[in-house]
Amino acid sequence: MPFNIPNLLTWFRILMIPVFITVFYLSDDTISIHTKHLVGTLMFTAAAITDWLDGYLARYLNQTSAFGAFLDPVADKLMVTAALIVLVKLGEVNEIVAFIIIGREIAISALREWMAQLGSGKSIAVSMLGKIKTTFQMLAIIFLLYQETLLNIPIEKLGTLLIYIAALLTLWSMVYYLMLAMPQITKKTSERN
Repeated sequence: MPFNIPNLLTWFRILMIPVFITVFYLSDDTISIHTKHLVGTLMFTAAAITDWLDGYLARYLNQTSAFGAFLDPVADKLMVTAALIVLVKLGEVNEIVAFIIIGREIAISALREWMAQLGSGKSIAVSMLGKIKTTFQMLAIIFLLYQETLLNIPIEKLGTLLIYIAALLTLWSMVYYLMLAMPQITKKTSERN
Protein backbone atom coordinates (compact mmCIF):
# COMPACT_ATOMS: atom_id res chain seq x y z
CA MET A 1 0.00 0.00 0.00
CA PRO A 2 1.74 3.16 -1.18
CA PHE A 3 1.76 6.08 1.25
CA ASN A 4 1.42 9.20 -0.83
CA ILE A 5 -0.59 12.41 -0.60
CA PRO A 6 -3.60 11.17 -2.65
CA ASN A 7 -3.91 7.97 -0.58
CA LEU A 8 -3.52 9.89 2.69
CA LEU A 9 -6.38 12.20 1.62
CA THR A 10 -8.50 9.13 0.88
CA TRP A 11 -7.71 7.64 4.30
CA PHE A 12 -8.54 10.99 5.88
CA ARG A 13 -11.97 10.83 4.22
CA ILE A 14 -12.58 7.33 5.58
CA LEU A 15 -11.45 8.29 9.10
CA MET A 16 -13.82 11.29 9.04
CA ILE A 17 -16.88 9.03 8.66
CA PRO A 18 -17.25 7.95 12.33
CA VAL A 19 -16.63 11.53 13.46
CA PHE A 20 -19.25 12.80 11.00
CA ILE A 21 -21.82 10.28 12.25
CA THR A 22 -20.98 10.99 15.91
CA VAL A 23 -21.73 14.70 15.44
CA PHE A 24 -25.35 13.88 14.64
CA TYR A 25 -25.72 11.38 17.49
CA LEU A 26 -24.55 13.78 20.19
CA SER A 27 -27.35 15.04 22.40
CA ASP A 28 -28.82 18.46 21.68
CA ASP A 29 -27.63 19.48 25.17
CA THR A 30 -24.02 18.77 24.17
CA ILE A 31 -24.09 20.51 20.80
CA SER A 32 -26.84 22.66 19.32
CA ILE A 33 -28.80 21.47 16.30
CA HIS A 34 -27.47 24.43 14.31
CA THR A 35 -23.87 23.48 15.21
CA LYS A 36 -24.50 19.82 14.32
CA HIS A 37 -25.70 20.78 10.87
CA LEU A 38 -22.93 23.31 10.31
CA VAL A 39 -20.17 20.92 11.42
CA GLY A 40 -21.70 18.02 9.46
CA THR A 41 -21.99 20.18 6.35
CA LEU A 42 -18.39 21.36 6.64
CA MET A 43 -17.14 17.80 7.16
CA PHE A 44 -19.08 16.43 4.20
CA THR A 45 -17.96 19.36 2.03
CA ALA A 46 -14.34 18.67 3.02
CA ALA A 47 -14.85 15.01 2.08
CA ALA A 48 -16.32 15.99 -1.29
CA ILE A 49 -13.38 18.31 -1.95
CA THR A 50 -10.80 15.67 -0.97
CA ASP A 51 -12.63 13.19 -3.26
CA TRP A 52 -11.87 15.49 -6.18
CA LEU A 53 -8.46 16.57 -4.87
CA ASP A 54 -6.98 13.10 -4.31
CA GLY A 55 -7.73 12.08 -7.91
CA TYR A 56 -6.35 15.34 -9.26
CA LEU A 57 -3.16 15.07 -7.17
CA ALA A 58 -2.67 11.41 -8.07
CA ARG A 59 -2.63 12.35 -11.76
CA TYR A 60 -0.70 15.63 -11.32
CA LEU A 61 1.99 14.12 -9.07
CA ASN A 62 2.03 10.87 -11.06
CA GLN A 63 1.15 8.95 -7.87
CA THR A 64 -1.62 6.77 -9.25
CA SER A 65 -1.75 3.24 -7.89
CA ALA A 66 -3.99 0.20 -8.07
CA PHE A 67 -4.59 0.54 -4.34
CA GLY A 68 -5.61 4.19 -4.70
CA ALA A 69 -7.91 3.32 -7.61
CA PHE A 70 -9.58 0.75 -5.35
CA LEU A 71 -9.72 2.83 -2.15
CA ASP A 72 -10.94 6.15 -3.59
CA PRO A 73 -14.38 4.96 -4.78
CA VAL A 74 -14.80 2.91 -1.60
CA ALA A 75 -14.19 6.02 0.53
CA ASP A 76 -16.63 8.00 -1.61
CA LYS A 77 -19.37 5.38 -1.33
CA LEU A 78 -18.88 4.99 2.43
CA MET A 79 -19.13 8.74 3.02
CA VAL A 80 -22.22 9.12 0.81
CA THR A 81 -23.87 6.11 2.45
CA ALA A 82 -23.15 7.47 5.94
CA ALA A 83 -24.58 10.87 5.00
CA LEU A 84 -27.70 9.33 3.46
CA ILE A 85 -28.31 7.20 6.55
CA VAL A 86 -27.96 10.29 8.76
CA LEU A 87 -30.34 12.22 6.48
CA VAL A 88 -32.90 9.39 6.55
CA LYS A 89 -32.70 9.37 10.36
CA LEU A 90 -33.25 13.13 10.39
CA GLY A 91 -36.24 12.75 8.07
CA GLU A 92 -34.57 14.80 5.33
CA VAL A 93 -34.31 12.03 2.73
CA ASN A 94 -36.92 9.48 1.78
CA GLU A 95 -35.85 5.88 2.47
CA ILE A 96 -36.63 4.85 -1.11
CA VAL A 97 -34.37 7.58 -2.52
CA ALA A 98 -31.56 6.51 -0.18
CA PHE A 99 -32.07 2.87 -1.18
CA ILE A 100 -31.93 3.75 -4.90
CA ILE A 101 -28.65 5.64 -4.48
CA ILE A 102 -26.99 3.13 -2.15
CA GLY A 103 -28.31 0.12 -4.08
CA ARG A 104 -27.02 1.50 -7.37
CA GLU A 105 -23.56 2.02 -5.89
CA ILE A 106 -23.45 -1.58 -4.69
CA ALA A 107 -24.79 -2.94 -7.99
CA ILE A 108 -22.39 -0.97 -10.17
CA SER A 109 -19.42 -1.81 -7.92
CA ALA A 110 -20.31 -5.49 -8.24
CA LEU A 111 -20.73 -5.10 -12.02
CA ARG A 112 -17.31 -3.45 -12.32
CA GLU A 113 -15.76 -6.23 -10.24
CA TRP A 114 -17.36 -8.87 -12.42
CA MET A 115 -16.36 -7.10 -15.63
CA ALA A 116 -12.77 -6.85 -14.36
CA GLN A 117 -12.78 -10.62 -13.77
CA LEU A 118 -13.98 -11.06 -17.35
CA GLY A 119 -11.12 -8.84 -18.50
CA SER A 120 -13.44 -6.04 -19.62
CA GLY A 121 -13.23 -3.67 -16.66
CA LYS A 122 -12.37 -0.65 -18.81
CA SER A 123 -15.60 -1.06 -20.80
CA ILE A 124 -17.58 0.40 -17.89
CA ALA A 125 -15.20 3.09 -16.69
CA VAL A 126 -16.67 6.18 -15.05
CA SER A 127 -18.62 8.22 -17.60
CA MET A 128 -19.57 11.87 -17.76
CA LEU A 129 -23.10 10.83 -16.73
CA GLY A 130 -21.65 9.25 -13.58
CA LYS A 131 -19.73 12.44 -12.81
CA ILE A 132 -22.86 14.58 -13.27
CA LYS A 133 -24.80 12.20 -11.00
CA THR A 134 -22.08 12.49 -8.35
CA THR A 135 -22.10 16.30 -8.56
CA PHE A 136 -25.88 16.48 -8.05
CA GLN A 137 -25.65 13.92 -5.25
CA MET A 138 -22.88 15.77 -3.39
CA LEU A 139 -24.57 19.17 -3.70
CA ALA A 140 -27.91 17.70 -2.59
CA ILE A 141 -26.35 16.11 0.50
CA ILE A 142 -24.48 19.31 1.40
CA PHE A 143 -27.68 21.38 1.11
CA LEU A 144 -29.77 18.84 3.06
CA LEU A 145 -27.19 18.71 5.85
CA TYR A 146 -27.03 22.49 6.12
CA GLN A 147 -30.80 22.99 6.47
CA GLU A 148 -30.65 26.76 6.74
CA THR A 149 -31.61 29.65 4.50
CA LEU A 150 -28.63 31.17 2.71
CA LEU A 151 -28.94 34.48 0.84
CA ASN A 152 -32.74 34.13 1.04
CA ILE A 153 -32.51 30.77 -0.75
CA PRO A 154 -34.21 27.86 1.06
CA ILE A 155 -31.19 25.56 0.83
CA GLU A 156 -33.04 22.57 2.30
CA LYS A 157 -35.74 22.72 -0.41
CA LEU A 158 -33.08 23.05 -3.08
CA GLY A 159 -31.33 20.01 -1.57
CA THR A 160 -34.58 18.03 -1.70
CA LEU A 161 -35.03 18.87 -5.39
CA LEU A 162 -31.40 17.97 -6.12
CA ILE A 163 -31.58 14.63 -4.29
CA TYR A 164 -34.57 13.60 -6.42
CA ILE A 165 -32.69 14.65 -9.56
CA ALA A 166 -29.67 12.70 -8.28
CA ALA A 167 -31.86 9.62 -7.75
CA LEU A 168 -33.14 9.86 -11.35
CA LEU A 169 -29.58 10.32 -12.64
CA THR A 170 -28.56 7.36 -10.47
CA LEU A 171 -31.11 5.11 -12.17
CA TRP A 172 -30.23 6.47 -15.61
CA SER A 173 -26.50 5.92 -15.08
CA MET A 174 -27.13 2.39 -13.78
CA VAL A 175 -29.08 1.52 -16.95
CA TYR A 176 -26.32 3.16 -19.02
CA TYR A 177 -23.58 1.05 -17.36
CA LEU A 178 -25.64 -2.13 -17.68
CA MET A 179 -26.17 -1.45 -21.39
CA LEU A 180 -22.42 -0.87 -21.82
CA ALA A 181 -21.62 -4.12 -20.06
CA MET A 182 -24.25 -6.28 -21.76
CA PRO A 183 -22.32 -6.96 -25.04
CA GLN A 184 -19.23 -7.96 -23.06
CA ILE A 185 -21.23 -10.18 -20.72
CA THR A 186 -23.01 -11.85 -23.65
CA LYS A 187 -19.72 -12.35 -25.51
CA LYS A 188 -17.87 -13.78 -22.51
CA THR A 189 -20.68 -16.14 -21.50
CA SER A 190 -21.08 -17.44 -25.07
CA GLU A 191 -17.29 -18.02 -25.26
CA ARG A 192 -17.43 -20.10 -22.09
CA ASN A 193 -20.29 -22.25 -23.38
